[in-house]
Parts: sequence; structure tokens; C-alpha cells
Amino acid sequence: AHPWVHGIDLMRNYGQHNATLCGIRASRYEAIFTMDDDLQNPPEEMPKLLAKLNEGYDVVYGVARRRQQAWWKNLFSVLVKRAIGFVMGLRTVRDIGAFKVFRSHLLKAFADFDGPDVLVDVLLSWGTTRFASVTVDESPRTVGRSNYNLLRLIKVTFLVLTSYTTLPLRLASILGFLFTLFGFLILLYVLVTYFTQGSIPGFSFQASLIALFSGVQLFSLGIIGEYLARVFERTGGRKAYTIGRTTDKRQ
Repeated sequence: AHPWVHGIDLMRNYGQHNATLCGIRASRYEAIFTMDDDLQNPPEEMPKLLAKLNEGYDVVYGVARRRQQAWWKNLFSVLVKRAIGFVMGLRTVRDIGAFKVFRSHLLKAFADFDGPDVLVDVLLSWGTTRFASVTVDESPRTVGRSNYNLLRLIKVTFLVLTSYTTLPLRLASILGFLFTLFGFLILLYVLVTYFTQGSIPGFSFQASLIALFSGVQLFSLGIIGEYLARVFERTGGRKAYTIGRTTDKRQ
């Protein structure tokens, strides 16, 4: 009934961004729209994004005037999107999300990407810095509820920070340097106290220092472990998605 609609059935549920990556790689036209399937972003708003795209931008996001969700979800959503925006180096986009339009030539920037951890917005930033956003209306959700809970938002944040940037490793290095300097100052304090007063602070002082330094070490090891896990996943041959069947011959 609708020959312009082409369906793709993946072998399993690979996640939203992985499925979106599969869909945009199967696209056929110069401008590609993506949006959630809950229709909270009305298709009638699409011309606004397209008009902004024609002003010379490569990616345009549709930002809702007011989000219809719980305050805590709004808070964590903002934090996650700010983290993604930081990784992408965005300074001109107020918010990012699933409702967007971009030029198909950007696919060349991540044509060889095939890892299991996919964030489409970051992949798009590999090919351009010309981002923009427009304000759009958002309708209330009428069926079902969002799959993004607190734990999933935290997981996405860790994915952003450990898969597409080395910032956590740099922070761990800075922490290591600062606490090494702090430890050196504590050593000077202990020596001065010993030679001037003939005694050094008691067990509680030493135990506090040990706990503090141990916590920093474990935190740094945790960051390194996250990076090793990402390397393991990418070198293990796991694909971003696998197509099971389609409604046409193009795969």
C-alpha cells in the first residue's frame, strides 16, 4: 500500500541507537530524518527542521518547548545530553535528541564503524561541526511509557564517557598527580611534626589517609577497567547489528 516504506527486521533487539544506525545506512535520499516511534514529536514539525537545514547546516535537532516527563528524568536527561554535547564539541545546540534531520553525506564519516556501542549523535559529529536546533511542539505520550529509566540513563552516560572520549583517563591522571602532591605535603607535615614535637599523628589520621588514597586508586582502576571492557567488546567481533530480512532486496 505504501511502496516508499521499507522495513528491516534485525536478528534481535540491539538497542535504539544500533537500530537507528541500521536504518540511516539504508536511507536513499539527501536528507535523513530520525524520530521516536511514540509520535511525541508530530511529523507536522518536520518542515521546521528541514527549513533550518537549508540555511546551511548539516544536522538540525528539534527541541521540545516543554518535556512531558518526570522532573528527575528531565534532570538526568539534561546531564546525559550535556555529556554527549561535550564529547561532540557542540556549542550552538541547546539540546540533542532523537528528533533530527541531517545530510546523508555524513554517513561517509563513520562508514567503517561497526562496534556494539553506538551513539548516532556522536557519530554524526565525526563528519561536521555545523549543528543547529529549532523549537518544536511535543505531544503527550498516549501509549506505553519510556524505556529510559534512571539506571539506563546512567549507563548511557558511562557509554558516552568511556567509548568516545579519553576525558575520564585524563581526569584519573590529574587526580593521581594531585594526590601524589598531596601525599608529599602530608609527608612533609609528618616529618616537621616529628622533629618539632617528637611525635606523629595517631592511628585515625593514618587510617583516614590510607582510606582516601585507596579510594582514589580504586576509582582510577575502575575507569581503566571500563576502557578495557570497551576494547574487549570491539575486538571480540560483535557487530552493531545484523539484518535478518527486509521487505525489499536492498540490504
